[in-house]
Amino acid sequence: MLLVLVVAALGVRALTAAASDVATTGHALARIKDIASIEGVRDNQLVGYGIVVGLQGTGDSQQTTFPVQTLVSTLLRMGVSVPASSIRVQNLAAVFVSASLPAFADSGGKIDVTASSAGDAKSLEGGVLLMTPLYGADGRIYAQAQGALVVGGYSVSANGSSRTVNHTTTARIPLGGLVERASPTNLGALHSFSLLLNEADFRSAEAMSDAVNREAPGVVSQVRDSGHVEVRIPMGQDVPAALAKIEAIEVPFYPRAKVIVNERTGTVVIGGTVTLQPVSILHGGLSVNVVTNYKVSQPNGLSSGTTATVAESRIDTNEQAVNRIELREGATVEELVRDLQQIGATARDVISILQAMQAAGALGAEIEVL
Repeated sequence: MLLVLVVAALGVRALTAAASDVATTGHALARIKDIASIEGVRDNQLVGYGIVVGLQGTGDSQQTTFPVQTLVSTLLRMGVSVPASSIRVQNLAAVFVSASLPAFADSGGKIDVTASSAGDAKSLEGGVLLMTPLYGADGRIYAQAQGALVVGGYSVSANGSSRTVNHTTTARIPLGGLVERASPTNLGALHSFSLLLNEADFRSAEAMSDAVNREAPGVVSQVRDSGHVEVRIPMGQDVPAALAKIEAIEVPFYPRAKVIVNERTGTVVIGGTVTLQPVSILHGGLSVNVVTNYKVSQPNGLSSGTTATVAESRIDTNEQAVNRIELREGATVEELVRDLQQIGATARDVISILQAMQAAGALGAEIEVL
């Protein structure tokens, strides 16, 4: 479990979840399917290029030439020959189409696809994607996509005013992709697999191997390294049934102590396994403001002087009182969060304090900055 600290611009607000199991024992129970995956059983990414038609003047402009070239090629395949220079349309847009082919997908299955504008179209709302082949990493066609687009927003403009909600140049087609080629994976012919841990850890791998050997009769498991657990299923045993039983086994999981920092959004996520050592924190700040006022210097009458602009600068300093936080032996992350709230620490303050605590050896965790 995690203790989540959301740092806003005006202060710190803590959202605490129950983390007693992880904090006291250093591990939590998790199903193998939630912390590991079977090597070779995965999705495959598909991508294609096509055109969307039926737009209400919100398509690509004439400065984007490749949509017109695509339209000319499409018309030529249908027996219509039109010079590219004579085409003036704004109701079509060039798009890249992406999809994910699930493991064990068979010919005739349907998948969701996403279309994203590749030119300068204003909106894809109301458009229809023409038949688009989707290619895999090997260059072969695995699916075809076609259908009406669903845009999760809108864009309206009139008399110089405009209103836009969400992104209107990206749309989805639910079940708009038709699988043409299966992704071959014959589980029945395989009796040796590797379980890939989502987070490499020798202790978690050993716990997983021991649990498989104990709760899956006949199955032999052995740790290869911190991220791989080899599993061998005996001949004659139902492989899908054995894998289903293995994935449902609950094993002790030992997460790495981490502090995730996102300075752009002001979010700090502190794992429940993070430990704190006794430490004293002094936090204060000095702000210096330079204010410049410009005045006009006017000479006396009948004098030979000239009118000039004179700058007058004033320096204001404001030094805040030092705030002190003292964490004693056995202090928890919750106490740290509460103390940071009390001194009104900002996002940058919290990040600097955590980095200083780690440098002083008072924070037993790895800091990862996103």
